[in-house]
Parts: sequence; C-alpha cells; structure tokens
Amino acid sequence: MRFTSSPRGARLARRLVSQRLDSWGHPYSSSANEALTLIAAELTSNAVRHGHVPGRDFHLRLTWEAGTLRIEVSDSRTDRVPLFSGEEPPGDAESGRGLLLVARLADRWAISPRAGAPGKTAWAELSVPCMEGCRPGGSSPGRAAMTVTPRDHRVP
Repeated sequence: MRFTSSPRGARLARRLVSQRLDSWGHPYSSSANEALTLIAAELTSNAVRHGHVPGRDFHLRLTWEAGTLRIEVSDSRTDRVPLFSGEEPPGDAESGRGLLLVARLADRWAISPRAGAPGKTAWAELSVPCMEGCRPGGSSPGRAAMTVTPRDHRVP
C-alpha cells in the first residue's frame, strides 16, 4: 500500500499494520503485534524523515508466510541509506536509536535496493508461531499478504 511521505502517512501505516496483524490472529496485546508495530513505526518514520523525495510516497508491504511476518518499507531516495553501527548513541543524543530497536526486535532485517524502481527497501522479519485460531489473511494457513482497497492516503 502507498502512503504519503508525511508523519500522518507513517501513523496511518503503523495503525494499518497493527490492525492487519490483529485480523490475522495476532491480537493487539500480543508480543508479535507489539514488536512488528514498533518496527513499522521506525521504518515508516525513517522513510518519511530520511527517504522523502518531494512528490513521492513511501510503500509498505506486510506478508505472513510459513510462520514469518515480514514488513517492507520502500522509499524513492537512493542517496540516503541509513548507517547502522550497532552501537547505542550517547545518552543525551535525541536520535539514532531507531535501527538499533529494529535490530533488537527483528529476527532478520536489512536495507536493500528497491526492486523495479529507484530507491531502497528496509525490511524486517519476525518468526511467530501460529496461535490457535490464527489464519493468515482470514483464510487457510500458508501465505497471506496485506491487501486493502486501494486508497490514496494523501494529506489534503
């Protein structure tokens, strides 16, 4: 799904991720929902703050396949790949902890060139057991993807 590269777009994306996970059987209060929602918040915030290109949106993709939840956030900016040292910034620093949080919450994550378009994609994966009654995409277990009625989430 495409979102406006703005704080409002990042907030809407985060909420959509949390709602979709709940509909897939990972309740709002579950560790999987909380972790992936935090990861979504960090990746979408980075797309807005560091990946913004005027007139371009960021894209979010959420999938659940074979016990792995995967989020991908793509933006159009190729020249600003975030640096990740793995070390926490000084205690008084006001930023620099987002990717550290992603690294600690996700089982796997990376930033790679965007497929088929200019830009980059930050992705993270979280391995989760399927709790009783959970069904990817509301159907049979297996592969599910976040699909919603196409809308433009532009801020007026």
